[in-house]
Amino acid sequence: MEYHFEIFEEEDGGFWAESVELKGCLSDGKTLEELKSRLEDALNLYLNEPPGSSQVFPLPDKKLDRDERYIRIPVQPNIAFALLVRHYRISRNLTLEQAQKRIGLKNRNSYVRLETPGNPTMESISLVKKAFPEINLNDCF
Repeated sequence: MEYHFEIFEEEDGGFWAESVELKGCLSDGKTLEELKSRLEDALNLYLNEPPGSSQVFPLPDKKLDRDERYIRIPVQPNIAFALLVRHYRISRNLTLEQAQKRIGLKNRNSYVRLETPGNPTMESISLVKKAFPEINLNDCF
């Protein structure tokens, strides 16, 4: 999963960039390398919502992949997976408990851990995929 950022040059040197999809997600740097590193940090912090949050972030707009005006910044896979799980739960108007039951987990806390960046087991990932078949796990990498 990669979000798109537009880069701007500062008058006195250096650069800053803002996400096209996530307004307010931005950073700056003295060099392009430093900017990209800072953007990765900013993006992952921006997307790391607390468990049970009702915030729904837009997914990256893949149509922008070919637009050379933007750079693509990757999301850490564990954050991308938690983001996708939350996105599909909220887009279906499911409560945490409803999602937990739909996936077949024993308790609410087991489900909440899926919306928290961590290291989900292969069993948990397969249960999520079965409950939400439209989730494209390739988007996590």
